[in-house]
Amino acid sequence: MKPYADHFSRVASEYASRRPGYPDELFAYLAGLVSRRELAWDCAAGSGQATLPLARWFEQVVGTDASPEMLSRAPAHPRIQYRVARAEQSGLSSASVDLVTVAQALHWLEPDLFYSEVERVLIPEGVIAVWTYGRNHLDDESLDRVLQQFYEDIVGPYWPAERCHVEAGYRTLPFPFPELVPPSFAMEKEWSLSELLGYVSTWSASQRFREVEGHDPVQLLASGLAGEWGAPHRRRRITWPLSTRVGRR
Repeated sequence: MKPYADHFSRVASEYASRRPGYPDELFAYLAGLVSRRELAWDCAAGSGQATLPLARWFEQVVGTDASPEMLSRAPAHPRIQYRVARAEQSGLSSASVDLVTVAQALHWLEPDLFYSEVERVLIPEGVIAVWTYGRNHLDDESLDRVLQQFYEDIVGPYWPAERCHVEAGYRTLPFPFPELVPPSFAMEKEWSLSELLGYVSTWSASQRFREVEGHDPVQLLASGLAGEWGAPHRRRRITWPLSTRVGRR
């Protein structure tokens, strides 16, 4: 078992407040796939971006994460229990879980060990769903070019090696379950410039750049976007296409 790679505990508060939420349609779709809705396990839950929406559909939700700092920022809910646990050691009973989800975190896990735990805890015909989002896009072409250049050229060299799996939509990772074909989903937000910059500051590549270079790369992005953004409070549409893989035990 490899050591836990903790990329986000130091920015747990910012991650919780600045990361976008997932579309309601995704959770409605997943809830419609299972034969019962007694227990969902949100693995690598972080600050609960996927855990909380699951509670609208399931009688009980368990959100686990290896980082107590991240879980401390997750929203409380009467049907949610948060536990500090690694993905391969959930502490859940065998054949007890109807749905397993991993949102934007499969690339940090050890797939073989995690999938063994999924096989153990899922009920027969239970469902596993994993999803990721890579680049986000702005609704203005010239502004989007600045954002993509920042992603590739400024912080690009500082992305962890696992980022390649995100870019590939998790198609480079094993998924040993009979797959279903989900519809397309995307996250959309209307954000001000400061909200976008706050989100970018939570990227693992932005954090690594600061550590190595000693200054904040997000200031470079701010300078590049400010001239054409308009008023700082102006809200622009930002889109993140989701790559989703869904399987049944």
